[in-house]
Amino acid sequence: MFQIDIVEECKANNRRAQLKLYKQYCDGMFYVAMRFLKNADDAEDVIQESFIKAFQKIEQFKGDVTFGAWLKRIVINKSIDFLKAKKQKLVELNEGYIHVAEDEDWSIEENISLDEVRQAIESLPEKYKYVVMMFLMEGFDHSEISQVLNISESACRTRLLRGKGFLKELLKDRRYVSGS
Repeated sequence: MFQIDIVEECKANNRRAQLKLYKQYCDGMFYVAMRFLKNADDAEDVIQESFIKAFQKIEQFKGDVTFGAWLKRIVINKSIDFLKAKKQKLVELNEGYIHVAEDEDWSIEENISLDEVRQAIESLPEKYKYVVMMFLMEGFDHSEISQVLNISESACRTRLLRGKGFLKELLKDRRYVSGS
């Protein structure tokens, strides 16, 4: 059965199709939530809420992106909402007046592992951490990140640039980044 057929059956409230989509995406979405929440119980709660919302709003899924990409956005939004509810608020800065030059130099030494990069990202200040995570790890663009975090694209670019700078310094301090 093709994915679009399963989604259409879900739109018709077919419980088997919903279970099939759930089983197909549950593990992957759990890891997305864990990158934000760092707690398995919280991630499971967010995944459950995300799937409930996805099935409630499945009529809004138009197929212009994959179902997985659509669901991932819901999971990330729910994860951030969860963090906000726990008083770990994202600080919105008025950085719109700053023009940021794009810098695509993300070079690091070849011997650094993905886990080491993740650990460094985790130690970033929160306002930069989420932008860097969504850009580097989730593949979101500035427009998508600004919508999810409810910030301007200019603020998104600024936070990414500053977050990248912090990240490079953290990795350089750990002797992972090539000297530039």
